[in-house]
Amino acid sequence: MSGAPLSPEQLALRERQGAGARYDADAAPHAHLDLARRGTAYFARRLMQLDDADLDAPSLLPGWTRRHLVAHVGYNARAVARLVEWARTGVENRMYAFDTQRWDEIVLGATLPTRALRHLVDHAAVHLDVEWRDLTDAQWDAEVVTAQGRTVPARETAWMRAKEVWVHTVDLDNGGSFLDFPPEMVDGIIADVLRAWTRRSEPGAVVLRATDRDAAPGEYGEGGPVVEGAAADLARWLAGRGARRLRVVGGGKLPAIARWF
Repeated sequence: MSGAPLSPEQLALRERQGAGARYDADAAPHAHLDLARRGTAYFARRLMQLDDADLDAPSLLPGWTRRHLVAHVGYNARAVARLVEWARTGVENRMYAFDTQRWDEIVLGATLPTRALRHLVDHAAVHLDVEWRDLTDAQWDAEVVTAQGRTVPARETAWMRAKEVWVHTVDLDNGGSFLDFPPEMVDGIIADVLRAWTRRSEPGAVVLRATDRDAAPGEYGEGGPVVEGAAADLARWLAGRGARRLRVVGGGKLPAIARWF
């Protein structure tokens, strides 16, 4: 599978950067990589707006300080990079070698000096980007196993990372909003939640109606209430980050929904 032809500007950039520069393979999931990289920049901007002392305050995740959250985002990049390395080398390399590794890393990361914690996020993101750019066309389709036990092609790692950085920026609780997300990220989250519910055969039913979209964003089950609002507000609710500006058509309370993942 080949990508779109390079523009004259892109060709000129590659010539300036030289043969040693890394680029995504033609068969890479370019749209999802773009979302992951833009989300990484979004998280970095919001994190930079926080003073060191601000990191000790609670995040929007129950029981987590911002330090825990920042550590998670950094170590998640390392975990995703392990899957990408698996795809590149063919040698099994799980996201986590043992059941408690994810939480152990978060707890450890939260104790790091603030400068080291910030560097963790930056360096881990760069490492992941390098691993992505080292994949060949064929390696993007190599199978790896997620922390949830799903077998997926390596191209799924770009979307996995995009979800982490965009949603956890909101969890920093310093002004990040689903309203800031690109439309394709919002729509992707809605579709991802519905897919997750379907895989797990979750109970319940709901019809989603986005007031700012021509097409309906989706529905789950049969005969559920119609929940209406902007697509970003629907995504926020489905992602478990609270309900704002949503209404049930015909009246009544919002239905209870299952977790995302």
